[in-house]
Parts: sequence; C-alpha cells; structure tokens
Amino acid sequence: AAAVVLFVVEMALHFSVGAYILDHRMRLIRVLRVPVIVATLLGLAVSTSGAVLPGPVVTVISMLGDIAVPLLLFSLGVRLTEVSFKDWRLGVWGAVLCPASGLIMVWLVTRIIELPPQQYSLLIIFGALPPAVLNYIVAEQFRQEPEKVASIVMMANLGSLLVMPLALAVALR
Repeated sequence: AAAVVLFVVEMALHFSVGAYILDHRMRLIRVLRVPVIVATLLGLAVSTSGAVLPGPVVTVISMLGDIAVPLLLFSLGVRLTEVSFKDWRLGVWGAVLCPASGLIMVWLVTRIIELPPQQYSLLIIFGALPPAVLNYIVAEQFRQEPEKVASIVMMANLGSLLVMPLALAVALR
C-alpha cells in the first residue's frame, strides 16, 4: 500500500509539475486528460467508495497493468536503436545524480517527518531508483531532447545494478 501511495504521488507530480516545467502553457484541464491521472482518480474513487468491480473488469485492468511496463521498455529500446552514444557522459552523470538526489531527499524528509521503520525502508528503496522509462516518454512527447533522456535512463538503469543492492542492504538491515 505504501509503494502505491509513493507511485501515485510521483505520477501526479510527474504529469502536473513536470509537464508544466516542460511546457509553461500546460493547463490543468490537459493534466486531467492524462490517462495515468484519470486512472488514478478513478482508482481512488473506487477504493474510497468501497465499490466492487465485476471480475471481467478486474481481469482487463490487471492485464493492461501487466503489459504497461513491457511496452514502456519496448519503446525505450526502439529509441535506443537510434541513440548516439555521444551523450554517454551525461548518462553516467544521471546514473550518479538520480539516486544521490533521491537519497538526499529521503534524508531531508526523514529529518522533518518521523517514519516507522518499514516506511523508512520503502522510502530508501524508492529514493535510490533510477530515472523511470517514463521520463523518456515525456521527453519525446514534449520534444525535449529525447535522445539525451534515453541515454540518461539507459545508463542510470545500468548503474542501478550497483546502487540498488546497496539500497536494499541499507533498507533491509
């Protein structure tokens, strides 16, 4: 449940504040038409209302959720076939700065808010994650140097092979 809350907050910020940073003409009505935001609002409405969805609807939603991440990875893979690796240094910086900044934010938050050990551990893992493939999709949508973003995402995800075991060791101690 805590990971879902973190994901919902991340997506809401990604498609509102993040989209506004990339396009200052972004309006709230456009944010409310983003499928992730619509799905989040509908999910919250169903959850808080106590409504029970019919089995076939749950199956379809589950199947769509199961295919979403592979499709994102596939779209990144397609982009990577066209990427020039002249931006590999920028990708390495992203591999270092993304988990470092995430863990600094975790440290700052835990200085302000006292968390139970399990939530603290989840926050450490979440903070150490590499940049999401979704960043590439957003960069492509807003035409904000998608080649560079793809390089950052790729290198940072490779770097996470080193970072995530350390984050897990700290979180699970």
